[in-house]
Amino acid sequence: MAETKKAPAKKAAPKKAAKVEEAKVEEAPVEEAPKKAAKAKKEEKKVEAPKKPMPTEARAVATNVRVTPRKARLVIDQIRGKDVKVALGLLRNINRAASEPVTKVLKSAVANAVNNFGMDQERLYIKEIYATDGLRMRRYLPRAKGSASGLVKRACHITVVVKMR
Repeated sequence: MAETKKAPAKKAAPKKAAKVEEAKVEEAPVEEAPKKAAKAKKEEKKVEAPKKPMPTEARAVATNVRVTPRKARLVIDQIRGKDVKVALGLLRNINRAASEPVTKVLKSAVANAVNNFGMDQERLYIKEIYATDGLRMRRYLPRAKGSASGLVKRACHITVVVKMR
C-alpha cells in the first residue's frame, strides 16, 4: 500500500507543475506584445534616418598669416588645381616668403583627408585654394619735421580644400 500511495503522488505533482507552466506561457506573450511593438517602432525610426555620406573633400585654414594677401596669391595661383605631390614639389622650389605658410596649410589639409576621412594620399588634388584679407595692423612711421605717416601691416587667411580624383 505504501508503494501505491507514492506512485499517485508522483504523478500528481508533475501535472500541477505543467499547469503552472502553461499559464505562464499563455500570459507571457500578452505582456511582451507591447514591448515588441515598441521595439519594431524604434527599428523603423532607425531605418528611416539617412546615413551621412562619406566626405570626398577635406579642408584646412590658416588664419592671420603674416604675409600680405597679394603676395600669397602669387604663390597660390601657381599650384591651383594640381596634384598634391606636384604642388608640394613646386612650393619647395618657389622662392617667395608665402611659400612656407602655403606649404604648411596644404600639408594640414592632406593630413585631415587621410586621418579623418580615410582618403588615399596618392589620389588627392587641390580643388580650391585662396587667400583672403586677414587682420590689418595700423602703425605709423616717423617723418621729417615731427610728422608721421601711416603704415598698414597686412595679414591673410589661407584656405585649402583637397579632393580625391
